[in-house]
Amino acid sequence: MSLVPTLTGPVPGADLGVTLLHEHLFVGHPELDLNLPHPEWDEERVMDEATRGLGGLAALGVRTLVDLTVPGLGRDIDRVRALACQSEVRIVAATGYYTADVLPAYFHTHGPGGIVGGEDPLEHLFRTDLTVGIAGSSIRAAVIKVVSDSPGFTPDVTRVWRAAAVAHAETGAPIMTHSHAPSRGGLEQQRVLAGLGVPLDRVVIGHAGDSDDLGYLRELAAGGSFLGFDRFGMEHIAPDQQRVRTLLTLLEEGLAEQIVLSHDAAFFSRITPPSWRRRVVPNWRMDFLFDGVLPQLRAAGVDEATITTMLVDTPRRILAGESV
Repeated sequence: MSLVPTLTGPVPGADLGVTLLHEHLFVGHPELDLNLPHPEWDEERVMDEATRGLGGLAALGVRTLVDLTVPGLGRDIDRVRALACQSEVRIVAATGYYTADVLPAYFHTHGPGGIVGGEDPLEHLFRTDLTVGIAGSSIRAAVIKVVSDSPGFTPDVTRVWRAAAVAHAETGAPIMTHSHAPSRGGLEQQRVLAGLGVPLDRVVIGHAGDSDDLGYLRELAAGGSFLGFDRFGMEHIAPDQQRVRTLLTLLEEGLAEQIVLSHDAAFFSRITPPSWRRRVVPNWRMDFLFDGVLPQLRAAGVDEATITTMLVDTPRRILAGESV
């Protein structure tokens, strides 16, 4: 596909420009938000902060941002659309389901083998999001987000990934993962997806950059997938200096075309709220690449063409299916 759906209309791949491929705008939990409201959530204030934040990104040259907030993380397409309509930064939506272990009980009674039966609601959700629109809107998702973490491929996690593979086969949408780097979880993700018939060159192994195990990262790259160095600023997971050193090594080895850069940040998350982020991980923000990481890469001799590859060309290949 050459046109990429965004919240403000389809965009030719050539127009995507500098792209942050793995971010979140607002992370919530609908039931908790109703019954245990977070004391730091104020919708008007948060929306204002997000509007200013996207304006700052636009001033830095960012043109596109992929919001990987899917069901399980409180996706609210109307809220994100309202933000997108005020921003120069195009926002790309995702489908998928976020769970590292079990699905809600609804999925255990619905679908093949369930007492209610019918079509697998995960397959229906992913297909509808990608081809018709999200939550009754006309806004289509462009990517599929799936998760495996330290629990591995539990039965429910495996079910989500099977549904993702079906959606990919029907639409060609790329699959973007959350992986557990300490257990070398990206390799199992590749094995599962390959077994489900998904071409690994349509897969981004998210959070690969949490690891400094070069053997692991080289093996992921040899499998054909893209490597997400997508958690800059998350120093409670891994030091940024480690991420930069590892990235520089892989760039020296000629792997720039298989690497994407981002932060996995959010303007608001009830999981890691703003006050905690400001105190513990002050660099975990969507502009940190530009004032904290790229200057280090340039100082180490990385040229502008390589930076453009990671921030423009490779995201375009992933989102639009276009060659460099």
